[in-house]
Formats: sequence, structure tokens, C-alpha cells
Amino acid sequence: MSLVDELEPDLEALLLRIVPDLADQWQGATEQEIEKIEKIAGRELPRFYRWFLMRMGRSMGPMTYPSLDFSASKVISSYAEDRFQPHPRFLMIGYESDDEMPIHMMYDFDHPARDDARVAAMQDLDETLYNQFDTFREMLAWGEFCTSRVEKFSTVCIGSFVDDGDGDVLSQLDPIMDSLGFKAPISTGACCSIYDHAEAAMVTSSTPGDEPRIHLFRLGGADVGSLRKLLGTIADQTGLEVEIEEWDQPGGS
Repeated sequence: MSLVDELEPDLEALLLRIVPDLADQWQGATEQEIEKIEKIAGRELPRFYRWFLMRMGRSMGPMTYPSLDFSASKVISSYAEDRFQPHPRFLMIGYESDDEMPIHMMYDFDHPARDDARVAAMQDLDETLYNQFDTFREMLAWGEFCTSRVEKFSTVCIGSFVDDGDGDVLSQLDPIMDSLGFKAPISTGACCSIYDHAEAAMVTSSTPGDEPRIHLFRLGGADVGSLRKLLGTIADQTGLEVEIEEWDQPGGS
């Protein structure tokens, strides 16, 4: 077993299960490219980012974003061409090619978490920072699970869970989802969750830096009735307020 095989076994297992042909198409960066990025960052790279670069630093294969470029070569060239300047706090890891809304993805090293760091969206270092996910790991897993699992169901419900007490949403949601047979394929922090079941799947998220008392969710399943029953059980057996905003299904209500 190689070093990269040992770094993120749970995430690798999840991605290889839900993304067809990923193992045949992802391509890693060279060690020289990784060293150049580490020199730009001016610090040791988070363990997760090193895994990402080793696995997908040249190509993300079917996980490639439409207009965001996370490749090692793009990071290196963006700094070499002075589009970004090295900074002790931020490292640009995802370059947005859409000229109308060039909001790039940045590592925020002031907020390390779980061998990784917070991801924020910024136009440049002088613009407003928009926190996205506690970690790059959670950003990738949440996004791909939503696309390749949740949204593959015939019915998707979009809404929010609100905790009106002093706790956070996931402290109440995790136990009930476990009792209902849902599994969490990777561990996450308080601002993101992923739940999988043979008959349904759900992701939730809240903005890092805010109190994790409100989580937006996307829940996929076979039909409106089964999803309403699940959400009703969550509402009845927790102190969470469940708000349904939208049904993504022809004829759904």
C-alpha cells in the first residue's frame, strides 16, 4: 500500500463508490509541483490537501468543476503570473475562469481543522471573504455526494433544520439519523453532514463562523410521501424545526 492510499481511506472509498470511472481518470500532481505550492504557501500543506494533490492535482476526472480549476499547474501559474501574491493566511486553490463572477476558492490557514483548513470564496485578497466549508475535504465530499447520490433520486426536498435552543443541529440530527439506519460515510464537523441509506440520502450544511443552529438540507428519495414521513420523524423526535422550501419533482408539492 502506498502513502497516498493511507491518507484518506474513508473519503476514497466514498468517492470510488459513487463516481463511475473515477479511479481510471483522476491524475495526481508531481512531487515537484506539490513542493512549489508548499513554497508559495510558506508552510507545510494540510494533510488533506497533500492527498488531493497526489490523487487529483493534475485532473479530477469526472469530478472536475465546470469553471473552477483546482489543478496544481493552475495554482502555480496563477502565482507565477502575479494574479495572486503569496500571503501568510490565504492560498488560492481553485481558480474561477468565469470573467463575470471571478470568485476564487481560497484556503484560510487561520482556521485549521481536522488535518485540513477552512475554504473561503474571494475575488482577490482585498475583497470580501465568503466562508464556504470548514474543510476542503467536506467541500469535495458534500458537493460530489449531493450531485452523484442525493440528486440521482426521483424526488429531492430542499429545506432547513433550525435549532432554537443552545445546541447545534447535528448534535440532535446525528442520533436520529443513525437510529433510522442512515450511515455517515465520512466524519465531518459541526457545519456539514452526509447521510446515506439504501432508499434515501441527505446532505446538510451551515456557514462556518456562524453558530451551527441552522442547516440547509437536500434530501433525496423515492417519492414525496416517504420523504415527508422521514422529515416528520425528525421533527417529532428532535427539538429541530423542519422547514420545507422546495420539492424538485414534476408534480411535487
